[in-house]
Formats: sequence, structure tokens, C-alpha cells
Amino acid sequence: MGCDVGSNDYQHCYCIRLVVQKMKRLSGAFALAFALSILAPQPAHSLEPVNVGSLISSLTRSASLSNPSVIFIDESNGQVVYEKDSNSLRKPASLMKLYTAAAALTYLDPQQKFTTSTWVGTSDKSLVIQGSYDPWISFLSSQAKKMGRTSLPGLESKTLGAFREVNGKTRDAKIYYVDLYPKEVSHIKSYFSKNRIRATMIKVSRDDALKKSHHMITSSESPALQTMLSFALMWSDNVLSERIARLSARAAGYSFTDKGVSKTFSDVLNSLNVAQGDQIIKDASGLSKENRVRATQIAQLLLQLKKNSKFAPVIGGLPVGGISGTLRHRFIENAPQAIGLVKAKSGSLNGTVNLAGYVEAGDREYVFVIIADQLKTGYRAEKTARNTIDKILGKVAVPLLPVLPNSNSEVTTATSSAS
Repeated sequence: MGCDVGSNDYQHCYCIRLVVQKMKRLSGAFALAFALSILAPQPAHSLEPVNVGSLISSLTRSASLSNPSVIFIDESNGQVVYEKDSNSLRKPASLMKLYTAAAALTYLDPQQKFTTSTWVGTSDKSLVIQGSYDPWISFLSSQAKKMGRTSLPGLESKTLGAFREVNGKTRDAKIYYVDLYPKEVSHIKSYFSKNRIRATMIKVSRDDALKKSHHMITSSESPALQTMLSFALMWSDNVLSERIARLSARAAGYSFTDKGVSKTFSDVLNSLNVAQGDQIIKDASGLSKENRVRATQIAQLLLQLKKNSKFAPVIGGLPVGGISGTLRHRFIENAPQAIGLVKAKSGSLNGTVNLAGYVEAGDREYVFVIIADQLKTGYRAEKTARNTIDKILGKVAVPLLPVLPNSNSEVTTATSSAS
């Protein structure tokens, strides 16, 4: 079934496709109830901002979230329609990746690609690796093959083979390199050692690397930066996020370190007129339990990202509730009415369950941030918190649907109210 994006029935077509997708995963009476709730005629009014607080207040104060930090903002006018302890410093976990994405699209070219090539050197028993700090490199051949990533073991294997072909059974090698991450340098040295070659790793300048290169052995190129960024957001890839953040820091004129990343994030927030205070930024992926930010700051960042088309890859890269990425299994059982209507970044650590993004409510859209970082540690407490967060968004989410034809075959466009 095709749908014209410009037609009034686009949202209806989308929801019908959504029903078909989800019916395959649901069964029995629940599947029927879900289908009817999506496709039945709906009242002609949408969820007003004044109603948001009354709908979700009891859930946000539930013991299952253990004193969360919460904020909902009307995206159309920036009005705060609900908040609870939203100015307290909290653990963002993987919500930090939103900062990484904003920095990358501020300082890097979204179409930039990264190349890694290996060369037989101009001098005896030498090799050259011309890197570019490729964020896409994988240390696992299986992962590289499955995801189409640059395979470091693959590069190593081809390079070793070429080295032996040129140098015979020699046991020593000089490997000149430029723009490789420290872990890659260690991995290459270890790989050659396991294959009985003592490799001396020598860092050189870009010009020296070019001068020392005789002929190419192999080369690999990453996808465009915005593709990698979308992957990092969709699947919450920690290593990829850290690497992209460091590239952003270098482009911003700072060091290739966590401190450089922190300064870069601060500059990005300033450029977007997002208020800063005493936030603590220790890494770019959110793995550090020392990170501290305010829900209000994340919400303001999300508002600014939505206003500027430059940041469209961030919005497009967010997982969709019940459909894609880290949210593909969310909402299906506890809040099916929210499937397809929530685009958000999740975050989790021991005792922490977060979600921040956008939720559609008829002809409105709300920016939301929910940080529950005072939970008991353990799977049960965290699962219960996720379920509660899904229910909160299920109260707010409202599909924009046309009313089914009446007896006179007249169709009017309407929006539904929250259940």
C-alpha cells in the first residue's frame, strides 16, 4: 500500500502499516484490541498541554521510578508543561550520546569518510599504515563482516602476507603509522608478535608517512560520518560515540581527550544558547558514573536540535518506540498506543534507567526527559522502571488519524484524545 507524503491520509497509512507489522508479533484478543485502538474513529481534539501533568503525575511519582527527574516541554512554543525535580544533577548514562551527536554535526562534515591504508615501505623490512582515526574500525572480523565495518584483523592479515612476500622469513619489522588510536597500535603490534614478528611501532607525521610509502597493500573506507552517527544513536554504540566525540574535539581545537570532549560539549551548548551550570562531563558515551547533567539542559538541547536542519541526522538517527534500534521491543505490551510515536535515546547503568526525546500527541509534539538514577540495582527494578516510563509516554502519545468514513462517505481529519 503506497502513501503520498503530502496527502492528509499519510498518518493513517503509516498507522495501518504499523498495525500490519505489529500484528505479526501480537496474537489473540490483545492483537485485536490493539488494532481497534489504532484504527477506530477518534474524537476530534488533541491532548492539550494543560492535561499532560494530570495524566502522568501519579506515574512519575511512582515508587518504581524512585524520585526521578522529569520534564515535558511543548515543542511548538518551549513551554514547560510538566516537571519534577528537573534541575537536579543526575546521571545521564547514554543520554550523553546526544551531546556527542550535536558536537559532531557542529564541527565535522556529515559527509566526511575515513580511510585506512597499509603500504610496503620504501626501506627494507618496513611497512606504513596511513590512518585517519577511522571511528568505524572493528577489532572483530565477525562484527566487521556482519555490519560492513572496517576490519582491523583483515587489514592486519593482508599486511602481514604482503610483508612476508617481500621480506621472506625475517623476524623483525618497522611499522610507521599516522592517525591510529592507541588500542589499534597495540592490537597491530600484538598481532605481528603472535605471528612471530617483532614489530617496532613508530609514530610519524602525515608527510613522513607518505614519503615512506612505496606501494599500497590494502585500503578500507568508512561510511559517511552521519551514517556512523545514526548507528551510534540507534544502537547506543559506546566505542563509536567516544571516537566521534574525540574527532569533534580535535576539530574544535581541543585535545583528543575526555577534557577536550568536555570543553567541546560546553562550546556546543553555548552556541545553541543552552544554559550551563555545574554539569560534570567525564566521557562521551555515558559509561562513567561520574557524569552529571540536568534534565532541563537535555530538554533544551533537544529543542534546539529540532529547530536547526543541520541536526536532522540526530533526529533521524533516534530509535523509534516499538519499531527500531534499542527501543524496538519497548511499548509493545505496556503502551501499544505509543508505538511509532516516540523517538528517543535511552540510557542505562546499574540503578539507572533514562529516556529522552520526542513524543507525538496529535497535532502537538512534546520534548521529554525522564532520568531515574536512584533505582535499586538489579534487573527487576530496572525493568519495572522501563515499564513505568513506557506507560507515562503511553498517556501522552496520541496518533493523528482521520475519522473513518460515515454513512455519507465523508472523511474529516481529526486527532484522538489520550486514553
